[in-house]
Amino acid sequence: MKVKIVNNSKHPLPEYASANAAGIDLRANLDKSVLLEPLQRALIPTGLFIELTPGFEAQIRPRSGLAFKNGITVLNSPGTIDADYRGEVKVLLVNLSDSPFKIDNGERIAQMIVAAHETIIWEEAQTLGETDRGAGGFGHTGTK
Repeated sequence: MKVKIVNNSKHPLPEYASANAAGIDLRANLDKSVLLEPLQRALIPTGLFIELTPGFEAQIRPRSGLAFKNGITVLNSPGTIDADYRGEVKVLLVNLSDSPFKIDNGERIAQMIVAAHETIIWEEAQTLGETDRGAGGFGHTGTK
């Protein structure tokens, strides 16, 4: 699928890290490094602007290595970029570790996945179909 992109960053276009990768790595586009203190959050610019086809969204997700090694994750994961959004793609990062973490210009901070979605039409009803699960929610299947 072709996606229009305006790259106002200091970096090349985002690329897939391997042939079968689902996510494209996004890089921080910073004039100066950002120090994220423990439990602090920051909106990190990428310098990228995209135009998605209607019926698709871009999901912004954490990079597993950054989360595991440093406790840095995407706060509103997954963040959603709608097809009609034309602003800069930014990543809301949070430091869940007990140590400060420095984000440098060009650092890979998140991954973006483009996915199809449906637009629903509500059909009001008085009852819903029965299932074995019923209304069983959080923890209804037990702990083991």
